[in-house]
Amino acid sequence: MTEGSLLAFEGVTCGYDGEPAIRDVDLSLEPGGFIGLVGPSGSGKTTVLRAALGAIKPSKGFVRRAEGLRVGYVPQIETVNWDFPVTVFETVLMARTSGRILPWPSSDERRQVDDVLEKLGLSGLGGRHIRALSGGQQQRVFLARALLARPQLLLLDEPTSGVDVRTRHEVLHLLADLNAEGIAIVLTTHDLNGIAAHLPRLVCINRDVIAAGTPAEVITPEVLQLTYGAPMDVLVHGGMRVVVDPSGTVPAGHS
Repeated sequence: MTEGSLLAFEGVTCGYDGEPAIRDVDLSLEPGGFIGLVGPSGSGKTTVLRAALGAIKPSKGFVRRAEGLRVGYVPQIETVNWDFPVTVFETVLMARTSGRILPWPSSDERRQVDDVLEKLGLSGLGGRHIRALSGGQQQRVFLARALLARPQLLLLDEPTSGVDVRTRHEVLHLLADLNAEGIAIVLTTHDLNGIAAHLPRLVCINRDVIAAGTPAEVITPEVLQLTYGAPMDVLVHGGMRVVVDPSGTVPAGHS
């Protein structure tokens, strides 16, 4: 692990029921870094996040974290039980780290929740049931919960899955702002054109790390063929790389 790094994977292999989900992964993240993990379903993207959290242990290699590293995690909103009777305020408060035994929040905790809701454009929604929010608002609520502990590293699993184009851009701009404030970010995404092409660094993974670098270095027909197992063409439009299938259309799910 390089001195000053927040997180480092050193030859990490781990998986489930004896089957490796990722193999011999080397990955490092510096303070203020921003990485997108891309690959097909079942390629090991979420496993990388779980290993970074310490929720799964490597069978080989090491995951090293900076001492005292504060990590925030945002799950896929599609995995959330939206029928659970909880408000926006209560959802964010679940992340409190004060160690208070009393179930009700202190005045300082209320202020912290109000501050993070205001930061994410959710002022006035604290008493609303999370089920009553739009998809973009729901995503921001769980981002607010992760931010309550003032993380140095933010991990997000498919943060734009199941949302419309406008919400996708809102989320991307919000994450860029948080990164500009100094929060390191690692996210998984299947959205090559809407998200991945706009990130500073990408890691293509399909159990093994296929390639890592800038979008210009990684979003190439050769790398995508190795990552997804299917031919994809790449066009450059307005300085941005656009992935299309050989018929000339944007692949489903990547618009």
